[in-house]
Parts: sequence; C-alpha cells; structure tokens
Amino acid sequence: MNLPTPDGSAATAPVTDLGEAADRIRANLTAFERREATAPQATRRAGVCLTVFAHRGQAHVLLIKRAPRGRNAGQWALPGGRLDDGETPVAAALRELTEETGIPAQAGDVAGLLDDFVTDSGFVITPVVVIPRAPVTPARDRREVHSLHPIPLHRLTDPDIPRWRTADDGRPLLQLPLRRGMVVHPPTGALLWQFREVALLGRPTRVADLAQPVFTRA
Repeated sequence: MNLPTPDGSAATAPVTDLGEAADRIRANLTAFERREATAPQATRRAGVCLTVFAHRGQAHVLLIKRAPRGRNAGQWALPGGRLDDGETPVAAALRELTEETGIPAQAGDVAGLLDDFVTDSGFVITPVVVIPRAPVTPARDRREVHSLHPIPLHRLTDPDIPRWRTADDGRPLLQLPLRRGMVVHPPTGALLWQFREVALLGRPTRVADLAQPVFTRA
C-alpha cells in the first residue's frame, strides 16, 4: 500500500469546479495502469460507479446508503451491483446507476476505471468513474436505496482523511470519516481512497491489501 506524502504542490490542491475536476480526473486515469483481478470464471462480479457531478455549484461524488433490507443492508455504498448474464462491468455499473439513482449515464460519460477489488465475500468489484455530460438530479429507488449522499470532492482530500487502524490480522484498516455519523470502510472506503489518490491527486496507489471489517462481508 502506498501511503500519501502531501507536498503542498499544485497537483494536490483541492478541486471544487466540476470542469477542472473532470479534466484532472480524466488525465490522471489515462495515465494510470489499472490492475484487473485474476479470478475463476465462476467468480461473482459487480460494477460500481464513482459518479462525479455538480451539486450546489461544486464537484461532488455520490454515495448511497443501502435500504435496511437485502444484501449489505444499511451500509454506505456506491451505486452498482451484480453483472447480468453477458454483461460487462461497465455496462452493469451504468445500468445500476440509472436504476438506483435515476442518473442516465452513457458509455461516453466514463472517464476511466480503477483497480478491481476482491472482497472477502467473494465478489470482484470493478470501479467505474463516471462524469455525466448533462446536468443530473439524482432520485433514489426507494426499494434499494435508503438515502443519497453527495460528498464534495474537496472533502476527500481534507487533512483528517483518512484514519488508519490495524486489523486483527495485522493488515491496515482504513476509515473515512466523511461526515458526522458517516464513517466509510472497505470495500467502499477502499474504492473512494483509490479514487482520491489516483483520480484526484495523481498518485498510483493500490488498495488490494486493505482489511475489510467483518460487518461489511454480508
């Protein structure tokens, strides 16, 4: 794992404008050599979206809180879900984004991909960074989503992000205290952390070795 060493350079300056953020994110993802997980054909796969959009005049990324039932009930998450038969991770991520949040993103809105993340429950998650070209107004699917939570991009680079702990097995345990009452752990926290490091700050950080809390393994 590559831990950050902020140097105060312009490359690490917080971004609030959506246009500037989009340019930086696309450039950094183009330069990034993502790692695709090697897994058996039968492995369960999912695609999720890190969706960057304008909210109250600033660039945000969208998190959701899952409905209090079903898989990962009540957990912080990124819009996304399992692949349907014959579906690619990108297609699944975009479909689920529309179904869960009402955001009609297209393939042309994809800025790039981050590393696949293999969860302790046996899923391979492909993170898809999406920047919709048209203005969006998210609207949750009440069956799957309890609430929608736009997070300012600059919050991800604040000095109190992240908190590091040590798991029982000795691996680093990541915590992202994004708001009062909102502490995000891996796997979602790992994807947000790599998004921050790679897409926002241009640092080729890997997150495959981050520990996943037991309560996220459902």
